[in-house]
Amino acid sequence: MAIVRYLVKDVDEAVAFYTAYLGFALQQQYGPAMAILTRQDLHLWLAGPMASAAKPMPDGRVPEPGGWNRFVAEVEDLAALVAKLRAQGVTFRNEILDGPGGRQILCEDPSGNVVELFEPR
Repeated sequence: MAIVRYLVKDVDEAVAFYTAYLGFALQQQYGPAMAILTRQDLHLWLAGPMASAAKPMPDGRVPEPGGWNRFVAEVEDLAALVAKLRAQGVTFRNEILDGPGGRQILCEDPSGNVVELFEPR
């Protein structure tokens, strides 16, 4: 099992995104502070602004969502999923790319965190 923590602007909004669009199931939610979602062997911890993970560091930096680190969600029909997600208003950072191992695209959750959707060859 792998655990990934994403900082999000709004836990309820993030839960809705991951469960409606990417096939995650809500395991547990701690109000507006945090939620734990699951998809296969991945546990995704969504930490909102009130979570301990969002508290400022000793040097003053404040953790925030976004960036380029990401987890990969394997899918069976990438083109069909992308078309469906685009029709529902999901934001993408690029177009579908073909590589030696398969096809991929980067979508964003409502807080700007990246999820790589990957269709293996």
